[in-house]
Order: sequence, then C-alpha cells, then structure tokens
Amino acid sequence: MRVLIVGRTSACAQALIPLLRERYDVLTAGRSGCDVELDLCSNDVQIPGGIDCVVNMAAAFGGKELPDTLQAMNVNVLGLMKLCHASSRANAKHLVHISSIFSDLANDSPFSGAYALSKRHSEDVARFCGRELRLPVAVLKPSQIYGVGESFRKHQPFLYTMMDKAERNEDIDIFGSNDPLRNFIHADDVAKILSAVIAMRIEGIYRCVNPDNVRYSQIAAAAITAFESKSKVRFLRDKPDIPDNGFSCDDTLFRMIDYLPRISTEQGMQMEAAHRRLAS
Repeated sequence: MRVLIVGRTSACAQALIPLLRERYDVLTAGRSGCDVELDLCSNDVQIPGGIDCVVNMAAAFGGKELPDTLQAMNVNVLGLMKLCHASSRANAKHLVHISSIFSDLANDSPFSGAYALSKRHSEDVARFCGRELRLPVAVLKPSQIYGVGESFRKHQPFLYTMMDKAERNEDIDIFGSNDPLRNFIHADDVAKILSAVIAMRIEGIYRCVNPDNVRYSQIAAAAITAFESKSKVRFLRDKPDIPDNGFSCDDTLFRMIDYLPRISTEQGMQMEAAHRRLAS
C-alpha cells in the first residue's frame, strides 16, 4: 500500500510516518522538503497516481486578525476541497482528514475561534466531497495533541512550560481559583489510531479524545513526579480564573479498531522527562 502524508512538518506526522513505514510505502507532500511539492493554497493541487490512501495533516491555526482567519479558511477548508478533488482524479482509494475536537465547541466558547470554525467547515467539506466524488473519507477529531520533543511546544505552550518549571525546580503557578479541565491525547496514541484507520479503510467522522479529562494540578503533579522535582503548585487566587475545556469521549472509533488511548498523563510526562535526560 502507498500512503501520501500531506503536512509532513506537523508534529503529529513525525510520530505517524515512522510507524506507517514499518508496513507501507510512504510519500510526503508539502510546500518544501517533501517527496511531492504541494501547496493547498494553490489553484493547481495535484497528487501522483498509485496512491492508496491520502492522509491530510496540514492545518493553519488561525488567529484574531483577518489575514490569519482567511489563511485558516484557505488551508483547512478550501485546501481540503482541492485535495479531495485531486485524490479523486488520481484514483486514490481512501482519504483520512485530521480535524479537531474544537470543531464541536459552542459558538460562545472562549476557546472557539477561526481555527475551530474552519475545522467545523472542513468536516462539512469532507462529507460533501466524499459523497459527490464517491471517495471513501474518514475524519478524526483529536483533542489537544502532545508528545515527546520540542515540536509540540508551539501548540501546547503551557503544558511544556509546566514541564520546564518542574525540570528547573520552580513553582508552577495556576491563575485563579479554578483548577482548569483539559483533554490531551499523546501523539503516539494518535499515530496508532490513524494506522488502524488506514489499514481498515474506515469511513465516517469520529471523536478521537482521551477517555480521561485532566486538571492542571494533575498535569503539574505528573510533571513534578516525572522530573523528580521539588516544585510546588500554587493557585494565584487574585488572578482571573481559567475556564474548563474538557470533552466527553465517544469510544465508537476505539471499539471499531480495538484500540483505546493508552498513554496516561503520568506516562506522557515520564516519556518527555526521559527524552530530556538523554538529550542533556
């Protein structure tokens, strides 16, 4: 089987590609440094023939300014539509699109923005193109992805700041009185889930979140343990509360592939701590 990964530079792709290469012929596509030159903002998106599965991991994360919002729409929505058509023309047999659980956020959520909106529309595009082009499509909606190494810091800065502070034996400060709820899923788990979806040629739209939401204080405690740190957790009650952003787990996909996310917060912190010790 030949698999084309669109968005090779994404942090999650770095976990997926080595796993897939154990079983498949894997090509990468992107704007630079890939096997296939591909820009989802171009009006001429093409992929080579002979591809069995296309995995779209490319994304723009938006922002509060108009150019950032337009970029998110161009890449995440229109780019996906062009990729679906290119896949159909190339007779690809399966397309897997990585959306986000943020697409399920209510419009009044403080965490909803251009990225969430674009991901919501991308799922409509995937569903529409799958039907119109008769292209088998799977859409996965992961929660916040973290993993081992610096490549994950950009999109999970507070998580990695917690680990930095634990590593340096500095106290970890949490604003407000609320102990915020979050949902993180490890990139290694996401890679194994994606590998199974590809192998089984699964179709449909599925949540892909950790069965367990965690509090900031739990994450901090896991980091303190992993780094054998003397850090303490402090709530700065004179600061504004940080709102919760947890998600319920629909295990439909996990039952289909007979795999449940296995890397706990404690294990994830231990993996990062071990990585840093080896690198030092």
